Amino acid sequence: MDWEALVNTLLQWATNTGVKIVIALVVMFISFKIINAFAKRIIKKGSQKNADKTIIRTLAYVFKVGLKIIVIICLIGYLGIDTSGLTALVASIGVCIGLAVNGALSNLAGGVLIILTRPFKIDDYIETLGYSGTVTDIHITNTKLLTPDNKVVYLPNGTLANAEIINYSEKELRRVDFMFSIGYGDDFEKAKQIITDICAKHELVLKDPKPFVRVKEHGSSSINITARVWSKNSDYWTVYFDITEAVKVAFDKEGIEIPFNQIDVNIKNK
Repeated sequence: MDWEALVNTLLQWATNTGVKIVIALVVMFISFKIINAFAKRIIKKGSQKNADKTIIRTLAYVFKVGLKIIVIICLIGYLGIDTSGLTALVASIGVCIGLAVNGALSNLAGGVLIILTRPFKIDDYIETLGYSGTVTDIHITNTKLLTPDNKVVYLPNGTLANAEIINYSEKELRRVDFMFSIGYGDDFEKAKQIITDICAKHELVLKDPKPFVRVKEHGSSSINITARVWSKNSDYWTVYFDITEAVKVAFDKEGIEIPFNQIDVNIKNK
């Protein structure tokens, strides 16, 4: 073996192709750092201007990925790599790739549809596909939910775009529904008045629309009274728990019974 020729070949490669590879890697590293920083700056500027988080984050993500792809393509050309020989290989595995990314393409289309139709946005509380939680991110292929018990759920956009979605945050106001049961021997007019007074005095309950309190039904072991009040969306659970507890305390104070199911058992002696 001609070691001198081998060394010369390696030196020639190092001084030509090797240097180019090192330069390409350095340029790629620096370019990616700049692109990531610029994408974060776009998101930060959008947040300061109270722009829509969904659109800002999506545009920043597309911008970041697109520029990185352009950088990689330019560096491949700089290295002088001939990609024409890959044409036959790409064509032969095209069908396989198409089948493999079929689901991904569906999710991609679903992501575009969600962004265009906007059934929800970031920070909305939604219920869909058996899950409920706050939307923390909308990516191109999936949507991320944070559930009330701090679980993170990733929902595929392809399925989500065709699913039924309940958006609890879209409207500023929300109705709070209650059901209170009293015994048949209790004064239901008095119970209605107690509930009405509690609803009217609560500072988070809206006066317009005014609270609604009526007897809903005669149950098997109780008279059921329904109450409906309106509040701001953000105050929903505070109003719900406050009124539920206040009615219980008031009923106990006034001697109004909250019945429970009872079973009468008759024993016959033969």
